[in-house]
Amino acid sequence: MLASLANTFSNCFKIPELKSRILFTVMVLAIVRLAAVIHIPGLDGAALAAFFESQSKNANSILGLYSMFSGGAMENCAVGALGIMPYISATIIVQLLTAVYPPWSKLAREDGGRTKLIQYGRYLTVLLCLIQGAVMAAGWEHPEAIFHKDIGRLVLYGPNMIWWYRIQTVLILTTGTMLLMWLGEQITDRGIGNGVSLIITVNILARLPAAAQGLHDMFAAVRGVEAQMNFGHGIALFLLLAGVIAGIIALTQAQRKIPVQYAQRAVGRKVYSGGTSFMPLRVNYSGVMPIIFAQAILMFPQYIFTMAGQNLERSQSTGLRFIGDICARLASVLHERSLFYLAVYSLMILFFSYFWVATQFNELQIADDLKKNGGYIPGVRPGQATSDYLHNTMSRITLAGAIFLVIIAVIPQILAYNMGIPYQVAQFFGGTSMLIVVGVLLDTMRQMESHLLMRHYDGFLKKGRLKGRF
Repeated sequence: MLASLANTFSNCFKIPELKSRILFTVMVLAIVRLAAVIHIPGLDGAALAAFFESQSKNANSILGLYSMFSGGAMENCAVGALGIMPYISATIIVQLLTAVYPPWSKLAREDGGRTKLIQYGRYLTVLLCLIQGAVMAAGWEHPEAIFHKDIGRLVLYGPNMIWWYRIQTVLILTTGTMLLMWLGEQITDRGIGNGVSLIITVNILARLPAAAQGLHDMFAAVRGVEAQMNFGHGIALFLLLAGVIAGIIALTQAQRKIPVQYAQRAVGRKVYSGGTSFMPLRVNYSGVMPIIFAQAILMFPQYIFTMAGQNLERSQSTGLRFIGDICARLASVLHERSLFYLAVYSLMILFFSYFWVATQFNELQIADDLKKNGGYIPGVRPGQATSDYLHNTMSRITLAGAIFLVIIAVIPQILAYNMGIPYQVAQFFGGTSMLIVVGVLLDTMRQMESHLLMRHYDGFLKKGRLKGRF
């Protein structure tokens, strides 16, 4: 299998066009990684990087999630600290507004409408970068207010230059994100794979060396202290990783094929014969979005209750200290290691799976388009009956996909907070990281496969099964 996989990759470099696309993608991704290590002038990221390294076990926070998507650029105080997330957030907002705002819904169906919506997303990206850049600059200026710990002075400018630091930092962060957005579009046009997704993937994979070191420390005896894990644990972790990857591949590719029959129709003097095709409905239609939404929403209440509890418990008023104690208890209930958190987290993933399908999957429009083109689902009447059939079918397969998504999402939580595995290691056993990495790699390999098959080379597929991917 490994020899066949190596032969397939070697064939990729025998095709000049595919070779140039691969090399271009690698070169651009190297530039992306440079943006994560080049410091912003006037900032010292050494103390912040040391703090993040010491807090690696608590990486499942809003800052840890942002750091993961930026590839460690945030704790390095780098020019790419905002990462590509403002562009992704803007794209998600535009998609949601397109589903609920009628003028944009109409615009999306017009010629050139998608181009205008993409342009709106870019304008919104700049606005989000300016806002988030200002917040991040203030956080670096007063790190004790964000991290609840004195980690040292990060801003090297004096008091007289503080406004110059703020303006400079916001402009550099905004420019860094727009550069990453442009590089992602260049990969999509001139490289291989989806550029924005590959940028996120390479930033996630940048944590692999730290995860490998953490995995080594789990099985290594240090200074006469017995290792935390033994050979049996290693076999169990390997089998779990293999099962998670296989499950993610199945979840990513699973779809329900709805047969569609087209009737014979005449256009002028030409008669077009009917035929049968399939309408694929993805089981995991929402992708990784439910996990991101659930994590982001649950992190804010815990952060707010923690801050309120720490501030109020120092008050001299008995009533305020009582409220602070309640806030501290609520923060502990919402901690990632509690069963209540896992239950709420799972329910929110289920909710956002249906929410995303409800806003993005328009069964009424699909049924109307089928009717206009002379298509129908066998055994189902055109029009409203087709819409109801698609709605019921999508609801059933979304439930199955959402339950499987919950299982994959909670595995890192259980490993990190109930089995004592460092979070930097546990995050590669499921959750957002593995869903994104496996999904993006599958999509990239599909594109490489299409180039190979066009030149009559053996691809990654053989007799309908994935070869060399697992």
